[in-house]
Amino acid sequence: MIETVLGLLRHGQTDWNIDFRLQGVTDTQLNETGIAQAKDAAAAINPAHWDTVITSPLIRAKDTADIVADKNKFEMPVVEPLLIERSFGEAEGLMHEEWVAKYSNTNEVPGGESLVALEQRANLLLSTLATNYRGKRVIAVSHGALIRVLLRIVSEGELPRDGERLGNACLNVLVHDEQKWHIRSYEPRTLHLDLLKEQI
Repeated sequence: MIETVLGLLRHGQTDWNIDFRLQGVTDTQLNETGIAQAKDAAAAINPAHWDTVITSPLIRAKDTADIVADKNKFEMPVVEPLLIERSFGEAEGLMHEEWVAKYSNTNEVPGGESLVALEQRANLLLSTLATNYRGKRVIAVSHGALIRVLLRIVSEGELPRDGERLGNACLNVLVHDEQKWHIRSYEPRTLHLDLLKEQI
């Protein structure tokens, strides 16, 4: 059986993450904490367990991917457009509570990507990666909303748990067994060496 392994790494922190602002496809940058988180994650990743790094086209993901690739001597990350964050349309830049208060249906924001469209894209991403990276072990740097949907699809709605947030620079691992995707490891906390020690 040929396994395809997918590590979903969320980008490091941005200033908008601190304020719980909707970032979507707005091209925000990592802050100092985010850069440190990316470096910690890179140090915690064992390069012997992975073959390559791919990334969302947004700069906060690309910079995270570059740090991981450079630290672990991977080739330059390949941009995969399907890894981009969900677009929140005209709501981008609003704080979460402002978004909820302003729109009676947050799934119907002008210019935004609906949950149905996001789920379709997530399924297309899973299918594309299973085909294009068959038998490879791939770290994919992406974003909170998309990673949540990917986890929900593969876990059949069990993960993430109700009220559970995905930390910046957290790593969740999926595996494709040539039939379907499965969750290999679920960890919503930020990846760092101390977390790995805790899991041993």
